Amino acid sequence: MTTLAITSQKGGVGKTTLSINLAYAFARSGRKTLLVDTDPQGSVGLSLTRQSRHLSGFYDFLENPVMNVGELIVPTRLPTFSLVAAGQSSAYEFGSGPVSGNVHRIRGFVSQIRAMKYDVCIFDTAAGLFGVTADVLGVSNGVIVPQQSEPLGVRSVPKMLEALTRMRAVNPSLQVLGVVLTMVKKELSESLESAQALRGLLPEEMVMQTEIPRNDLYVQASARGLPVGVMAEGSETLAIFEQLRLELEGRINPPIPA
Repeated sequence: MTTLAITSQKGGVGKTTLSINLAYAFARSGRKTLLVDTDPQGSVGLSLTRQSRHLSGFYDFLENPVMNVGELIVPTRLPTFSLVAAGQSSAYEFGSGPVSGNVHRIRGFVSQIRAMKYDVCIFDTAAGLFGVTADVLGVSNGVIVPQQSEPLGVRSVPKMLEALTRMRAVNPSLQVLGVVLTMVKKELSESLESAQALRGLLPEEMVMQTEIPRNDLYVQASARGLPVGVMAEGSETLAIFEQLRLELEGRINPPIPA
């Protein structure tokens, strides 16, 4: 099983949109896929199911040593696509929960998922490389960094990648798969210049060729509790995430079984 973390240094970069739609793309390819919301804000759950405020989830699992992952899994209309909400553990809601020390419990979470024959597990994480997010990275095979195509954010990406590379001392299996440019506005020169600046700043292989455009359709899909590809007008956008999936599959080692 391949475990992927979607992480960023700050919020508002399209992390949850990327997590949901990339997970949906993997599920559509026939891979049994689980999307796990590890952000205490619960953005994945709120985007895909209005029941999420009442569901037990990831943080409840961390808090309850006898809880089973099977109790937390929420199926979707696509048989290969399921999710786990952030949960009800209020101690984490404002960052007041443990700042570290959950690696063993998260490793148990992953072990149970693997036993359930999932092919891909995608973790949507809270912003920053500390606390539970650091622990998730400690058990993941790969990490993907979404970055909004705007001037200020671009400057912080090299430091983010350096920090992720250092985390390989803790988890040698962690592959830094690359940066995905998000919220790209091709009609806005500043957005295009930011994208070009990032590509000039980093080694070519560290920036995905696939870019995620800014699109009102993401907001509409979230309002309906759907991945964008499910919507009648979403085929063009879905193709972008299919392209990103294929690009990632070319980088993930060992490869995800077909």
